[in-house]
Amino acid sequence: MKKKVSAMLVLVLSFALIITGCGNGSQSQSQDNPKKEETKETEAVSGATQAGYTPVDQLKDKYDIIIVGAGGAGMSAALEAKAKGMNPVIFEKMPIAGGNTLKSSSGMNASETKFQKEQGIKDSNDLFYEETLKGGHDTNDKDMLRFFVDNSASAIDWLDSIGIRLNNITITGGMNEKRTHRPEDGSAVGQFLVSGLLKNVQEKEIPLFVKADVKEITEKDGKVNGVKVVIDGNEEKEIAANAVVVTTGGFGANMDMISDVRSDLKGLVTTNQIGSTGDGIKMIEKLGGVTVDMDQIQVHPTVQQEKSYLIGEAVRGEGAILVSSEGKRFTNELDTRDNVTAAINKLPEKSAYLVFDSGVKSRAKAIQQYEKMGFVIQGESVEALANAINVPGDQLKTTVDTWNSAVKNKKDAEFGRTTGMDNDLSGAPYYAIKIAPGIHYTMGGVKINTNTEVLNKDGKAIPGLFAAGELTGGLHGQNRIGGNSVAEIIIFGRQAGIKSAEFVKAP
Repeated sequence: MKKKVSAMLVLVLSFALIITGCGNGSQSQSQDNPKKEETKETEAVSGATQAGYTPVDQLKDKYDIIIVGAGGAGMSAALEAKAKGMNPVIFEKMPIAGGNTLKSSSGMNASETKFQKEQGIKDSNDLFYEETLKGGHDTNDKDMLRFFVDNSASAIDWLDSIGIRLNNITITGGMNEKRTHRPEDGSAVGQFLVSGLLKNVQEKEIPLFVKADVKEITEKDGKVNGVKVVIDGNEEKEIAANAVVVTTGGFGANMDMISDVRSDLKGLVTTNQIGSTGDGIKMIEKLGGVTVDMDQIQVHPTVQQEKSYLIGEAVRGEGAILVSSEGKRFTNELDTRDNVTAAINKLPEKSAYLVFDSGVKSRAKAIQQYEKMGFVIQGESVEALANAINVPGDQLKTTVDTWNSAVKNKKDAEFGRTTGMDNDLSGAPYYAIKIAPGIHYTMGGVKINTNTEVLNKDGKAIPGLFAAGELTGGLHGQNRIGGNSVAEIIIFGRQAGIKSAEFVKAP
């Protein structure tokens, strides 16, 4: 078993970078030739599929709980269901587990954690609640939000207990305290999280079938009783279960669904992996589940356009600034995502440069990946960087000097920034990444309660049907705070596993 796990992990880590590249191709490319993009991913991970996932000949006719989707929420649900004595199975339609979780970079928000206390960071669940509510423009589902913040520290503890330690803490936009938890070395959270969860799923011998496309959730006498699934292109099979947990992610890669609710976003690139097509939402709607906030789609301000690759908020959290083609700052870089996006869109070029120094690069390890992908432009001095990105050198030098004075005095007179100011930009060489807004996250989805039960139009739970993660709506309101999506998938993924197990056990 250990040998099998090791082989799987090596392959997953090897191919994680590939899938985040190919699954992140520009939206125009994906629309022009989606089959080509899918083929690339399939080829890239075929070895991992064969070595690390459950062979189709081990498929059974019935399980206690079926989990649809193998991202962070799905694997967390499976582990908690297994801990409750259940026999769960995970079906993932893509050739590799991870979903959008693999692409997460900044970290996982949580308050009153043991790691914050160890590092002398004073925080509270109430403050986390208020800042998230403010970020969502006071439109968040307050019951969901209260459960979310109050269970965030225990989610960090749970991850730590299964070997996934997130003790390197930074800050993201819309927050006033450091509560964004990352791996110890400061690297991107997604690949670390997925590999850790996969390791635990394998060790617990939870079956995980990839290229397993669930077409329908079945029900009998008003109660969910299984799914219809096609595995590896074979004939459709009906698999029975006492409960179904749907964790299929949002619809950020489905431009038809996006255009139906937000025609103004047509033509924007998307950071989503190609499997984020809203399948789970559609299946749940057929069973009578209702949706909320479907038109609330988050556009992330810092996306590398050629490869539609998200440049994580931790870069700004560690001290980077945004400058226009004139070499000037134009906004509080750590304002909420919608406000920073709006500021970029007001520029004539509708794009900007993230500018940072060697210190930021050393603290935000995700930059190493951006460098490998060819996004990072370097200059040995501020003037050399200005020349490399074609902005006025004297103006960029003035901008950096003014910013460094603001950091020293802890007062940003220009735009009122108060966070991500622990270090100035004085460590040559200097770097820049060109960015512009892109579709990033769908905040709307199916309506659930704090037990993760899916609700119908009358507000009643559909028996046996649970959901967690990005396919659900309400938690984030009109704007999601960076770092809250990873927290959401772990907190509510765990809850879905626990509550679905309780449902199965109930007389």
